[in-house]
Amino acid sequence: MSYEYSSWTEIKLTVKVGSLDSAVAIMSAVDPGLMIEDYSDFDLKSVYGDLVDEKILSADKTVASVSVFIPEDGDVEGTLAFIRERLAAASVEGRISTSGVKEEDFANAWRQYYKPLHIGRIVIVPKWESYEPKDGEIIIRMDPGMAFGTGSHETTRLVIGLLEKCVTPGCSVLDVGCGSGILAVCASKLGAGECRAYDIDPVAVEVAGENAAENGCANVTVGRSDLLAGVESGKYDVICANIVADIIIRMAPDIGAFMHDESTLLASGIINERAADVIDALEANGLYVSCSLEDNGWTALAVKKLID
Repeated sequence: MSYEYSSWTEIKLTVKVGSLDSAVAIMSAVDPGLMIEDYSDFDLKSVYGDLVDEKILSADKTVASVSVFIPEDGDVEGTLAFIRERLAAASVEGRISTSGVKEEDFANAWRQYYKPLHIGRIVIVPKWESYEPKDGEIIIRMDPGMAFGTGSHETTRLVIGLLEKCVTPGCSVLDVGCGSGILAVCASKLGAGECRAYDIDPVAVEVAGENAAENGCANVTVGRSDLLAGVESGKYDVICANIVADIIIRMAPDIGAFMHDESTLLASGIINERAADVIDALEANGLYVSCSLEDNGWTALAVKKLID
């Protein structure tokens, strides 16, 4: 796998656990592809296997950190200034640190924490892990590489749970901001027909295509698009937008053009405090929320068209 950049700058924001949601919202405005370290509710009883990294056992459980990664030609100083401004505006105290990260280190260091994850019938298994499937399980083998989407984040888990309810045999699926391609692959494995996945990040497009191929999902096509701008026109039965609140609000006036009367939009990546703003924007554009789910400070919405 080849990537566009050879080195990155990690910007890490460390805050008290109670301020984590605010920190995630601030850092998501920089880049939705976050790395979050929060061991406050770590439970040894939930661990698969016998080994737990010493870093987790000794970690300070009162703080959490959120990191974004800026490519070598990115504006690090401008990003730092933006984060400081948003912290001050939100009255959040935090410590900001920076460090250089080589491409190969960033792409591989997190693998030790990525283990098989069960979400309903679906089991997301890292492609380098062995796993013996049980009856009725749907196995998704993933290597997110440097793209967002391992399935472990609450936002992704919420959407996958909704996909299990919404996907019907042969239905068409659109995934906007696909990251690793995990949602399109899950939809395919659940029985969907044509699945189209788009992301503005060329790394994500490459990774998503590889993950679709790894899982034998020939019905998943991946392309590059700035949100809906480059999406192939047409109506889709299910649309996934696991992004952030502000981006979903920005998409609200245009998303209806890709929905027929029975379509379902699955909108996620929304911190609870912003859910009302997203719902207002959707309702202002002829849509309504048919179902709302929450998990650990995050909200996912199943959205339908208002029919006259």
